[in-house]
Amino acid sequence: MQLEKQKTYLLLGSNLGDRKLYLNNALKLIAEEVGEIKLRSSTYETAAWGKTDQPGFLNIAVEVETNLAPLALLKTLLGIEEYLGRIREEKWGARLIDIDIILYGNEIVTLANELQIPHPEMQNRKFVMEPLAEIAPDLIHPVLQKSVSEILTTLTDTLPVSKI
Repeated sequence: MQLEKQKTYLLLGSNLGDRKLYLNNALKLIAEEVGEIKLRSSTYETAAWGKTDQPGFLNIAVEVETNLAPLALLKTLLGIEEYLGRIREEKWGARLIDIDIILYGNEIVTLANELQIPHPEMQNRKFVMEPLAEIAPDLIHPVLQKSVSEILTTLTDTLPVSKI
């Protein structure tokens, strides 16, 4: 059974190797395997968050229309990461590519340790909210019931995030 197309918002990040190349390759694979990329933010340079003794990241937010259900979407994105060489060694560690599901329509998904949508930390991270606000400032967070731009203005995260 084919699902109705759903707008989903993803955040891509890379802080190892040719970061731009990894992001571009991930975008191509997302367009092929997940769905049409409708909107794409600028590229942002951000300092590492959580584990700070590593290179800075390049981040991009995208809006994708997908027929994939949330868990199928997660599995597809993990497959793309693996295909591009991602190895998970430590939480918040350096990585060639990282693709996070930030929002999936207005849905709230909680599957134990497997998947949480909206991303449980999105509203606390400037490197997520800044690119997301560029492409979807009026998008409403389904739990907080605030727009992305409202959340961004009240953010306390002071990590440097700059458009490049």
